[in-house]
Amino acid sequence: MPKLSDISGPMRGFMLATGGLLLCFSVPLYHLVRFALSSGLYSHIVLIPFIGLYLVRQKRSTLPPPSAPARRWALLPFLAGSTLLAWHLFWALSDTPSAPEDSLALSTLSILLFFGGICCLFFGKKTLKSIAFPLGFLLFAVPFPVWLRESLETFLQHSSAAAAYGFFKLSGTPVFNHEMVLELPGFPIEVAPECSGIHSSLALFITSLLAGYFFLRSPWKRAILAAAVVPLAILRNGVRIFTIGELCVHVGPEMINSPIHRHGGPLFFVGSLVPFFLLLFYLMRADRQQRNAKAGKRESPARSAPLA
Repeated sequence: MPKLSDISGPMRGFMLATGGLLLCFSVPLYHLVRFALSSGLYSHIVLIPFIGLYLVRQKRSTLPPPSAPARRWALLPFLAGSTLLAWHLFWALSDTPSAPEDSLALSTLSILLFFGGICCLFFGKKTLKSIAFPLGFLLFAVPFPVWLRESLETFLQHSSAAAAYGFFKLSGTPVFNHEMVLELPGFPIEVAPECSGIHSSLALFITSLLAGYFFLRSPWKRAILAAAVVPLAILRNGVRIFTIGELCVHVGPEMINSPIHRHGGPLFFVGSLVPFFLLLFYLMRADRQQRNAKAGKRESPARSAPLA
């Protein structure tokens, strides 16, 4: 392990400033870790900084040489972080109760903004551009505010119910859709917010971003892979609701309490990985063919001009 005295000046200053930032925000960071470890939705938060650090280490050999720090860029994240921190402190000191997610979202986002400002103080524009994805990836350490989480759950809940209704129609099973209740023969099944699958959908979205970063070069193909998570999540939830409903109709209503309902989420998540990886392999192949075609054009000799 290198000594602190062996590290270059900008890196040494960056490490000291980052250590000071972590020390100043040690209390909200402690509450964030406790909250993440006790939450099914946000358990990934404790892994995000380590993944971000790994992504930076992977690019260590390709980072551009040191250049003048982009200190003018630091003003905006410092101002934004200070504004969010003031909002968080005002909210904490007021008598208005707030959900832990809202409070932690403000404090964590302000920490990340201050960290972004520190990066601008010590690194040049080319370096910042090179590590833009690892820095942006740290946003997954921020819990969703309550309004955003509820909006995502509602969207997935309604779309999953619509997908399940379509599967029942295609199978020929009589079904009547009343809001979030699917009336099946002798058994109604309610699509509750807990059936939205937001946890597995978020995990698949994070996976899609990492897979696109490592295996795809084209920004458009990366965007396609990430966007495909939404229909995959809806179809996965729809298939799960359809499967449970068919079991309740053809086996018995007691199947609503079966392990496939209570603990079958990981099984359906693995099933959704099959079309995800098929799409990834297709995009990788198309990306490789596109790069080869561009390389062939560059290497092809220019035609000689015709003789007079």
